[in-house]
Amino acid sequence: MRRRDVLLGGLALPLLTGAAAPKRPLRVVLVGQALLQHALTDEQWPAASRFRAFFSGADAVFTDLETAIKGRYAEAPLRQGTFLHAADATIVDRLANVGINLFATSNNHAYDFGAGGIRDAIDALNARKLAHAGTGMDLAKAAAPGYLTTEAGTVALVAMASGGVVAGGMAAPNKPGVNEVRRGPNGDLDEADVGRYLAAIRDASAKADIVLAYQHNHYWEKDMADTPAWQQALARRAIDAGASIFAAHGAPLLHGIEIYKGRPIFYGLGGLFFQTVTKPGYYPNEVWQSVAVDCRCTKAGFDRISLTAVQLNDTGTGGPTDMTTRGMPRLVEGAEGRPILERLARLSQTYRTKFTFTPRGADIVVG
Repeated sequence: MRRRDVLLGGLALPLLTGAAAPKRPLRVVLVGQALLQHALTDEQWPAASRFRAFFSGADAVFTDLETAIKGRYAEAPLRQGTFLHAADATIVDRLANVGINLFATSNNHAYDFGAGGIRDAIDALNARKLAHAGTGMDLAKAAAPGYLTTEAGTVALVAMASGGVVAGGMAAPNKPGVNEVRRGPNGDLDEADVGRYLAAIRDASAKADIVLAYQHNHYWEKDMADTPAWQQALARRAIDAGASIFAAHGAPLLHGIEIYKGRPIFYGLGGLFFQTVTKPGYYPNEVWQSVAVDCRCTKAGFDRISLTAVQLNDTGTGGPTDMTTRGMPRLVEGAEGRPILERLARLSQTYRTKFTFTPRGADIVVG
């Protein structure tokens, strides 16, 4: 078994003494956000084995834990109805079982059970020794990088959310919550919040081989498929501060990919799971499509970035009222996956990103 030590939200398990010199390129896989409300068995989710095989051998497999964890410390829900996405910690086991080991916890649902819900999610991840970042028992811990150390090197995660967090959900010096980067009344980002985010990226860059800068964005444009100009500027600032990769979720569909100074920016990775209880037809077809991104990289740069299409089922296997098995992903290749990747290539044309299509998926030209 490969040795993997984690530094979780500023809490050492065990002490991290610095980034090890890489022995080979790191393999970092990124997927869509995980809005999972049912701990599916392999029988319920037949594609689980395919994902497990796909993730096998990766050093880091990243997602956003979009579901609020309801555990022993959960308070009365601060969000009600259709958009309260909640589950117990067994969904973390489901995600870890297929190989996901790096989690952003900063999103618009993280504080839905108050400060106790923040603690429940952190406790669930820590108990399973899974690396994470984006929330904490105070603002310093919420903003701190999380570290995943493997035999090939160290991956750092710096995570934050913008918009959609329930009132009072931002962490404070003496209060648990989300690492939030807010916008002011004029639409500009709060520079103090941005400064905190960039400072954490610079700190992580000095300690890790790869830094993943993450944003969960709910400051959507009128059309949620449009990538905001301010988000593009922020992503480039994150790369300039030392991030190796910038990745975002929030709007539940794919956005374009940019290569900036040889570093990838994924403006929207869509969903890995999307177990929404909205009525069929509420979301467009594009919401049920995403990608898995496979990066081979070192501190010096990227050897390869490959994409595999992902298709989610918009209707549960038991019919339209079966929400337990709705929004499950499967990897799709060849003719079935090609339209998803071609659409992503079109979305990326704005950034002059070049795709090379393969029988299994697509590669991105980095140089």
